[in-house]
Amino acid sequence: MELSGQRDNSTRRQDRRQTAAAAAPLADIAGRKAPRDTDLEQAVLGALMLERDAYTQVCDILKPESFYEPVHQKIYEAIQTLGASQRPIDMLTVTEQLRLNGTLDEIGGPVFVSELTSRVLSGANVEFHARIVAQKYLARELIRFSSMIEQKAFDESNDVDDLLQEAEGKLFEISQRNVKKDVTQIDPVIGQALAQIEAAANRKSGLSGLETGFHDLDQLTSGWQRSDLIIIAARPAMGKTAFVLSMAKTMAMNYNTPLAIFSLEMSNIQLVNRLISNVCELDGKTIKSGQLQPMQWDQLMSRVRNLYGAPLYIDDTASLSIFELRTKARRLVREHGIEMIIIDYLQLMNASGMKFGSREQEVSMISRSLKQLAKELNIPIIALSQLNRSVENRGADGKDGKRPQLSDLRESGAIEQDADIVCFIHRPEYYLKSDTDAAGNDIRGLAEFIVAKHRSGAVDDVKMRFRHQFARFENWTENATNTADMMSSRINDAMAEDFGNAGQQPLAGGTADFSPTSTAEEVPF
Repeated sequence: MELSGQRDNSTRRQDRRQTAAAAAPLADIAGRKAPRDTDLEQAVLGALMLERDAYTQVCDILKPESFYEPVHQKIYEAIQTLGASQRPIDMLTVTEQLRLNGTLDEIGGPVFVSELTSRVLSGANVEFHARIVAQKYLARELIRFSSMIEQKAFDESNDVDDLLQEAEGKLFEISQRNVKKDVTQIDPVIGQALAQIEAAANRKSGLSGLETGFHDLDQLTSGWQRSDLIIIAARPAMGKTAFVLSMAKTMAMNYNTPLAIFSLEMSNIQLVNRLISNVCELDGKTIKSGQLQPMQWDQLMSRVRNLYGAPLYIDDTASLSIFELRTKARRLVREHGIEMIIIDYLQLMNASGMKFGSREQEVSMISRSLKQLAKELNIPIIALSQLNRSVENRGADGKDGKRPQLSDLRESGAIEQDADIVCFIHRPEYYLKSDTDAAGNDIRGLAEFIVAKHRSGAVDDVKMRFRHQFARFENWTENATNTADMMSSRINDAMAEDFGNAGQQPLAGGTADFSPTSTAEEVPF
């Protein structure tokens, strides 16, 4: 207990030192001056007290710590207080506010305030000057940040992985302080919109976004749109991963759409095994055990070749941070032309290096960052999400039964706010434990894809077919019974049982490269 108390006191002292260091002006290093321009700082402060509307031009650009000189920081704090309360900002009101703050004598009295206004003839260029001051501040923050990381890197007691996470978090925090993007006049944006409409008209599908292969869903959404954050949520065992794998397989193989899957829950081998089961229509248990019969080996060989060369990239980093995702996503877009990213799943992500009061705040930050990343890269980002247990507490026979709702999203309401589209997967037969619903409708294999929020379109339910033995989603109306495939599957199962009883092994003919001893490394993902 005594040692623990000593460590806590040491940690608190270190935090106080870091806070004090952050608040203090950056000292000159090795004879080089820290980035600053005190003349510009004074010009900005003088202009703010001369021009009536000057503060509205710079209030989003500057904050007190943007100024290098502590005296200038105190003056801007007084101006900021006046601006926030919508009171006039001039030499007299600023002097009075400094007196109320108790800092008038510290800055040099009313004489220094009057000197600031006498040095400026006009506030016409105040916004330009303010941006320079803000850039100098960011440069100082980067120097302070790099010095801190350098000191910690020399300390061998620090874990390098933890230090990297902290560095990513701090760098992300600094980047958020950067000067915001300027507004754009509407004319060029109209041109871009018309170009998108024309491109959609020239496509055979008539869709403006990325085609998923689920025709009813594509008609509802016009395809996944660029810069959209799409949340697909469901309770465990509903088939979230199965759905995105079915979609990713179709988009990569049929439409040659490059996409990346970040799997935080499953390894890349597990994902590829599920893809093989999906594509080859072989039971997942059979693939895991390797007990395939001759016809199944032939089926595996003939169909798995379709996966080779598919523009599908998998990252199975566990406990992926939002900062690592940003770095990897940018590289994937730059080097491989990735057009969509899938994250499985959102609640397993973290924001290491940043401090939060609760897990809900952390999830909110991750959700907001995913939306920002989608806009930055101009690609759709699909994030899977868990639902809370309130779904299980509702009766299966009520008005909505076990159908998920927006309020069921787990850990954060910010997910619903940040997402452009929120979808749910619901399989009635999972809860009803029956082949028919209350109205007598056949619900075997029925999966409802519920679009509950659609920022730029309608909401609706889309029927799909779920074939659990292959972890595969299909169009509801496309070859609904799939008679031939079902018969083939039954024949294979029967043959597997016969061979198993006879103790026979699969034939080797034509399957030398795909024998049960083949290693997972042969799959190119």
